[in-house]
Amino acid sequence: MSLDSKLEELLNLEILRQNKEFNLIASENIASKEVMALAGSHFTNKYAEGYPGKRYYQGCKYYDELEIYAQDLAKELFSAKYANVQPHSGANANLAVMQALLEPGDKILSLGLPDGGHLSHGTSVNISGKIYKSFSYGLDSNNLLDLSLVKEKALEIKPKLIIAGYSAYSSTIYWPGFRSIANEVGAYLLADFSHYSGLIAGKEYPSPIKDAHVCTTTTHKSLRGPRGGLILTNDEEIYNKVNKAIFPGTQGGPLMHIVAAKAQAFREALSYNFQKYARKVRENAFDMSIRFKDRGFKIVSGHTTCHMFVVDLSDRDISGREIAEILEENKIIVNYNTIPNDKRSPMHGSGIRIGTCYETTKGANREDFIRIADNIIDLIEANSKVIA
Repeated sequence: MSLDSKLEELLNLEILRQNKEFNLIASENIASKEVMALAGSHFTNKYAEGYPGKRYYQGCKYYDELEIYAQDLAKELFSAKYANVQPHSGANANLAVMQALLEPGDKILSLGLPDGGHLSHGTSVNISGKIYKSFSYGLDSNNLLDLSLVKEKALEIKPKLIIAGYSAYSSTIYWPGFRSIANEVGAYLLADFSHYSGLIAGKEYPSPIKDAHVCTTTTHKSLRGPRGGLILTNDEEIYNKVNKAIFPGTQGGPLMHIVAAKAQAFREALSYNFQKYARKVRENAFDMSIRFKDRGFKIVSGHTTCHMFVVDLSDRDISGREIAEILEENKIIVNYNTIPNDKRSPMHGSGIRIGTCYETTKGANREDFIRIADNIIDLIEANSKVIA
């Protein structure tokens, strides 16, 4: 049967869009042809519920070998003892960790969503915030993590789980400090390094593997693999609990075609070329953020040491959403974002989040990013004014 004409049309239009626009979405990237081929391969045709050697379907001989290979590559890449490669997403990975380590009503402590946290870290509208009691720590007056404030909050509420790792925090996370706080209050430390995973794999950002009780990440974003999740730990007891929480706790059959694509992405990330890519991603984000600062714009947290940053537009008479829509009309793609203590609603936000993974993969260089930064600034200034 031929490809549905409507689907073919939409696919071609999307390919054209991706080629024509300058994409600065911090959570997006371009997977290799090999990753995409495996994601659409014959591995999609089989159920493989369970784990290697303990499947609930026959005919899984090669799927056992595939999953073990993917696990081994993940463990090598991130220097971890144990890996579960089955989570369908980062949110699924986080929920499984919570189910493995917590009881309904237990307390979670994480960074608040407006400050750069994530929905799956206990936000009230998310299932994690409905099953568990969620509390948040914030940033200091410079919009930076202050571990003394985190410790103060942890001692006050005595959480069972502390979460570090964020979706819109551009400075460096001091993982050992979080582990020290977790130890003091008797909590587990979950490091969700979904946004930083590619930089960690490329040795451009500190790894939490030795400090956290358990780690989660997506496999796309900066890691440049297929859309999916991953759980890592050095603790065998936690690993066994997490495995049960993934299957049968929160998922049915694994997406083995995606597991295969994850394995390919892990293999690619073990290369020297990937390390060069990760360095360029970080350098491009830094150079771009400096351009914004040189032209009078504030960066939330003041700087970036990773692949992204948030531009603060709170002193402008235009919202982040309005600017994002104007930029899209000009073929520049960002997402609007809240900033700490935002006076605008999350549906409008006073910031725009900018990331450099996608276009670095595409081949953009320092000059390209600085040129686009100037274009963005020119469009902001042409469509808004500073609030007196």
